[in-house]
Amino acid sequence: MKILFVHQNAPGQYLHLARHFASIPGNEVAFISQRADFSMAGIRHVTYQPRRSITRQIHHYLGDVEAAILNAQEVARVALDLRQSGFVPDLMLGHNGWGEIWYLKDVFPHAPLIGYFEFFYRAHGADVGFAPDDPPLFDTALRVRTKNLGNLLGLDAVDWGQTPTQWQRSLYPATHQPIISVVHEGIDTRLVTPDSAAQFTDPTTGRTFHAGDEIVTYVARHLEPHRGFDTFMRSLPRILSERPNAQVLIVGADGVSYGPRLAEGESHKKRMLEEVGASLDLPRVHFLDRVPHSQFQKVLQVSRVHIYLTYPFVLSWSMLEAMAAGCLVVGSRTPPVEEVISDGVNGLLVDFFSPEEVASRAIDALKDARLHDGLRAAARETVKTKYDLHRVCLPAQIGLIEHVLR
Repeated sequence: MKILFVHQNAPGQYLHLARHFASIPGNEVAFISQRADFSMAGIRHVTYQPRRSITRQIHHYLGDVEAAILNAQEVARVALDLRQSGFVPDLMLGHNGWGEIWYLKDVFPHAPLIGYFEFFYRAHGADVGFAPDDPPLFDTALRVRTKNLGNLLGLDAVDWGQTPTQWQRSLYPATHQPIISVVHEGIDTRLVTPDSAAQFTDPTTGRTFHAGDEIVTYVARHLEPHRGFDTFMRSLPRILSERPNAQVLIVGADGVSYGPRLAEGESHKKRMLEEVGASLDLPRVHFLDRVPHSQFQKVLQVSRVHIYLTYPFVLSWSMLEAMAAGCLVVGSRTPPVEEVISDGVNGLLVDFFSPEEVASRAIDALKDARLHDGLRAAARETVKTKYDLHRVCLPAQIGLIEHVLR
């Protein structure tokens, strides 16, 4: 079988699935992406870049849409080259978020296309307007509605859709939900496991942390309000004051993935340090930036309490990996988290906007290393039962593909 994957930041959500198909003798697998440094055994990789930037002074509702069209055009050109070379896929899979899959069926009309749909934007009930200080601008609803042009175009272009959680599926229009299956890409619980002897060494300071130490961990792609970085930072003065042996490990880059960009030279990390830095014992707060996955796993294994806060938005892999590693997760009482964590059953839930509640839960966990062992074990069992890569999610993805091919 010939399979084509498309994801600008390859492999993205297709790491395990692409590896699976590439390992089967006789399969031909191709991957279109923007990443020049991507390579995977048995996969033909083709790169592309949009030919120009978006039009200057374009209407601000349409900037993302034009950027996606530029991606889609270039992917279509690359797909035409693949067709010329004799590669005509039996199946196509791609992430819809950047427009890349919109024109694939115009190049390969007979190949089934499964699109990955991550988030349907809503003016109410999701991330927009979640923060109390979000200004209620009428313009926001119009901009958000227009932002879904890409979602709607993608839904029309595909034969079937995939999304990772029930809550994310619920955001899509009811008319389209019947062709969107909830299939998570999976957590490798053989790789991500608890380890009572784990150690993590900060590559910058050389300091080593051990499982059993009073370690608080926080992880996000970028340190920003969408992932509760401000609430987390405001919880630290009390945590560090009441637990003089506590150390804090923070994984994440100093940028913005979601929400408005900041002025040049500004960052949410800088802002929060200006606000609470004088109240912190800063030598005990370790900003690790991004770390390789092998080291990220060690960070989770030494954690006594892992804090995961998010707007009503896409659920992070990191929370599920933390649970698989046996972390006690203190998570926000928001829909993506509540789909996975039940308070007092397999984790602890807090008000997203309450640094005091975050601190109280963390302090209790730091006081007694064994107090929440049952929750830690239940957290790992939840991931093994519902999100395990090998036993649950990869078979479900393969089953979805077989369904679409039929």
